[in-house]
Amino acid sequence: MQTSFTLAQLADPDIAESNRILRACVHCGFCTATCPTFVILGDELDSPRGRIYLIKDMLENAKPAHARVVKHIDRCLSCLSCMTTCPSGVHYMHLVDLARAHIEQTYRRPLPDRLLRRLLALLIPRPALFRLALAGASVMRPLGRVLPGPLGAMLRLAPARMKSPSRVDRPQVFPADGKRIKRVALLAGCAQQVLEPAINEATIRLLTRHGCEVVVASGAGCCGSLVHHLGRTDESHAQARANIEAWTREIEQASESDGGLDAIVINASGCGTTVKDYGFMFRADPAMADKARRVSNLARDVSEFMAELGLKDPVIATGQTVAYHSACSMQHGQRIREEPKRLLARAGFAVKDVPEGHLCCGSAGTYNMLQPALATALRDRKVGNIESLRPDLIATGNIGCITQIATGTRVPIVHTVELLDWATGGPKPEALG
Repeated sequence: MQTSFTLAQLADPDIAESNRILRACVHCGFCTATCPTFVILGDELDSPRGRIYLIKDMLENAKPAHARVVKHIDRCLSCLSCMTTCPSGVHYMHLVDLARAHIEQTYRRPLPDRLLRRLLALLIPRPALFRLALAGASVMRPLGRVLPGPLGAMLRLAPARMKSPSRVDRPQVFPADGKRIKRVALLAGCAQQVLEPAINEATIRLLTRHGCEVVVASGAGCCGSLVHHLGRTDESHAQARANIEAWTREIEQASESDGGLDAIVINASGCGTTVKDYGFMFRADPAMADKARRVSNLARDVSEFMAELGLKDPVIATGQTVAYHSACSMQHGQRIREEPKRLLARAGFAVKDVPEGHLCCGSAGTYNMLQPALATALRDRKVGNIESLRPDLIATGNIGCITQIATGTRVPIVHTVELLDWATGGPKPEALG
């Protein structure tokens, strides 16, 4: 694609990066075949190729964003299926995030939309506030069946029963069972520890059982992805910076006696995609660039890390048939596709791939609250494909997918790590009853 940015524009690192990405696009349109919003809506402007044209025009002409552009960029899930499909290596993820930042800076949204986005950005990254908000939403949950739009979607997604905070999410060190083989940090996260605290508990049991000392570092929290995809880059970089500094302190303090960290293990694939991108996020910050790259290089999804480490023989015969839903941030964002399935098979489960597995379930961070109609259509399509397999349960590696899919089916859905923990000696996941 030809571009015509001025030299003055290209002096801006974000514009220079956008220019590089735009020039890689050859208009082939392969991305349209695998874009969930184009599959649902059939509108070229709701495909990656169409959005790229809108972004090019907006940035190249230094235009403030207008409502038409915002509508189509807002409809993008950031599922990154287009990046898997693209034969030219167009880094759409960075381009659309830069466009969202431009929108946030130049477009004044209608008041209800502004308030909703501010509320989500305030609550979800902060577990204590999020837990309080969900407690209120759980009481009002029946109204979700009748209220339209984002408010109804938020209430429908609220859990019917709140779960108690877990002690494992506090800063501390969990010793390895037996001889220590690895020393790792675990990202305790934000929303996940409120919605499904059992996931972190299962992760720590699994890691320590396999000879890992696990550190929950003081000062680490939300990865920043939620506000990053809302275009609120100051907030996302502040949250990312806190994690980088927390893990860097752990690496440097530990290196004197313990040899540092072998990995930073992440059990929410949406968070993993963002943490692995910290090096890019801080590329123009001399004070943070090296630290950010080091953190990104250490980041591993828990399934990726366990595949490298090797799973112990299962101690129980589970025998269930599992439909494996590969989260978009796992298969497209991190390019981790076979490891989770191999681990589940090694643990004794019969694993089935979900038809149309490349298509998003509609969760996508806050998408299922901001774009509820499209999210519901995608969820129903995903659930139909899953239920066609007649599985005993569903496994996935992302809390957003668990929450989204669970609202559309009675088939139990759990995190992959909960099944691996169960098979190798941990408790049976609560969702399996």
